[in-house]
Amino acid sequence: MQLNFSEHSASERYHLMTQTVVPRPIAWVLTESEGTPSSFNLAPFSYFTAVSSAPALLMLSVGKKPNGDDKDTLTNILKNKKMVIHIASEQQAELVTQTAATLAHGESELNNTTLTTTDFADFSLPRLSQCDIAYACELYEIKEIGDAPQTLIFVEVKHLYVSDSVINKEQTERIDIAAEKINPLARLGGGEYASITAPFKLNRPS
Repeated sequence: MQLNFSEHSASERYHLMTQTVVPRPIAWVLTESEGTPSSFNLAPFSYFTAVSSAPALLMLSVGKKPNGDDKDTLTNILKNKKMVIHIASEQQAELVTQTAATLAHGESELNNTTLTTTDFADFSLPRLSQCDIAYACELYEIKEIGDAPQTLIFVEVKHLYVSDSVINKEQTERIDIAAEKINPLARLGGGEYASITAPFKLNRPS
């Protein structure tokens, strides 16, 4: 089967792309909402990837709410310029899905979960206590593309938190992080998720 994308709607193309660009990592994003008192917004995004290392950039692609309004993540980062991106584990799949619910702006997804936060050293936002990986990020650039539009948010990593429990203890020149201990949750199509199988190594040709 060969599909001509010009013959398919944006919704149909989204459905096809999310079922074939698999697995996709999930950015579990914490931002601060304005208000008194302020609250923390938490939302997952699977149009997410690393972009470069100098500068250290991550990118997530954010669509609109069902009613066409900007999502809280975008609203908050436009105002505060900061976010914390977490890598969730397979065991947190239910919590990740729960935080994808559309809530009123300023209503924190954390209030409906068992998740807690802890200070992120040298950063103004906290991180989730339950995540082994967290990136403290500042806004680098925003680009809007398409008719909807879709918003591409580029953020620069200022600090990386890695739990000691997922670091291999053998002495090497570089920090060696065990992917199987992180057990990252991955996104497939529709309502499907996946975990990783046993990692394996191959040597690159010289």
